Amino acid sequence: MADTAATPPGRADPKQDNFFHDPAAEAKKRPEEIESRTSAAKSTGGTPRREAEKLGYDKPKIGEEEESDTDSEASDVNTSDDEDSSWITWFCTLKGNEFFCEVDEDYIQDDFNLSGLASQVPYYDYALDLILDVESPNDDMLTEEQHEMVESAAEMLYGLIHARYILTSRGMNAMLEKYKNVHFGRCPRTNCGGQPCLPVGTSDIPRTSTAKTYCPKCSDLYYTRNKYQSNMDGAYFGTTFPHLFLMTFSYLKPPKCTQVYTPRIFGFRIHDPTVAASGGTSATLNLTARELQEREQQQRYLRPSFPIEAGNVSLE
Repeated sequence: MADTAATPPGRADPKQDNFFHDPAAEAKKRPEEIESRTSAAKSTGGTPRREAEKLGYDKPKIGEEEESDTDSEASDVNTSDDEDSSWITWFCTLKGNEFFCEVDEDYIQDDFNLSGLASQVPYYDYALDLILDVESPNDDMLTEEQHEMVESAAEMLYGLIHARYILTSRGMNAMLEKYKNVHFGRCPRTNCGGQPCLPVGTSDIPRTSTAKTYCPKCSDLYYTRNKYQSNMDGAYFGTTFPHLFLMTFSYLKPPKCTQVYTPRIFGFRIHDPTVAASGGTSATLNLTARELQEREQQQRYLRPSFPIEAGNVSLE
């Protein structure tokens, strides 16, 4: 009998078909195969990358293809949104401009609403065309420095128009939505309990002071917490807006805060000698109405009913 093992049916002969492969030999063989394929591709006009992709060595993964497709789609959507949005929408969505509302273009196109602004804003016509997305025929004649000045003038012009627009009914309603969503921040005072604030300026003249936040509960002003809003001009909101806003929407006006912090040491209230020397006017802030009434009655009883002169007592 021949000492040979029968090959199982359906299986190739290992000796004939090289069923067992050497991994080291295959690793050495693959670069040579790629070089031969790439040289053949160059001679036939093909590209080495395509030949390598056919071999499966330089083919992108499925996840990478999906990520690249989604990134390209997102970039296309962002660019299309930027092209479709107006200058006003773009300006109000900038970081640090959350206090601004979008002014209607109909309001800006009315010359009556812009009276007196041409003398305050440089490059007025160019800035107005930029706000309304109107292409000016003389834009190509401006230098790069002048274009930057026009952009700065457009921001200033829009801010001054915004200060007038928020005093109208449409502007009040637009700011009402932002107030309800607490876009203007909350009062940093502890006793106010996180009361929503309103933007305000301490001057109506541009470039005089920065914008502040007004708390309707304690009636005090505070600096904005956002660093991007710290340089915002207060004239873009004016000195009238928060008070007219609370008069228009009187149901939003909160009750005044009566809580006053009293400094204490080991539980005892600190006596301020400067307040006592000034007549006690500031010391009465920490007293209730009943205590004030009792103090007035005591002073009335102790007050003499006749004038006292130095050294002598004279009755009138």
